[in-house]
Amino acid sequence: MSEFLLYFNIGLKHVLDSAAYDHVLFLMALVVPFTFKDWKKVLILVSLFTIGHTVALMLSVFEVVQIKATIVEFLIPITILITAGYHLFTAGKSAKKERISFVEIVTLSFGIIHGLGFSNYFKTILPGNATDKLLPLLEFALGIEGAQLIVVFVVLLLAYIAQSFFRFSKRDWALVLSAFIIGVVLPMLIESEIWNN
Repeated sequence: MSEFLLYFNIGLKHVLDSAAYDHVLFLMALVVPFTFKDWKKVLILVSLFTIGHTVALMLSVFEVVQIKATIVEFLIPITILITAGYHLFTAGKSAKKERISFVEIVTLSFGIIHGLGFSNYFKTILPGNATDKLLPLLEFALGIEGAQLIVVFVVLLLAYIAQSFFRFSKRDWALVLSAFIIGVVLPMLIESEIWNN
């Protein structure tokens, strides 16, 4: 297997790992108000998340940023809760046309937080000095982007089915899925190791 495929597959598995479903939950929360016709906006948001994730890994690999794992592991469900909560309370409201929206800034920031959560593991799987890790990091980022697009496609497909065949309104779909995500993420926050420190 080529080195590109190796790190690309690690990126894919990082997102699609059923044991680490926090990434999928965040993507679900992120795209809940969108449909297939919003594909450009969705692509921008997913790419912003990947950029944030990759920047965090770079900062960690070059040892610019070091943060305790328990803090990051607590912040990750917070990002999911904020995103789902935002869409829960804005469901059915039309978004203002802005150059850079609140959601885009938050998505980039949350990508950084999620990247920090993976940084310790990422550093252990890559041998060599920091500059040797740059190309594998980019290959890994492409795998993340590919996996995120798969997840987003599935969520948009479910939205299409719910809205077309089961006659959910766009607002009701956003409310139900956001509430579901909040219900899944609250136990993650309650069981966080940060409360034991």
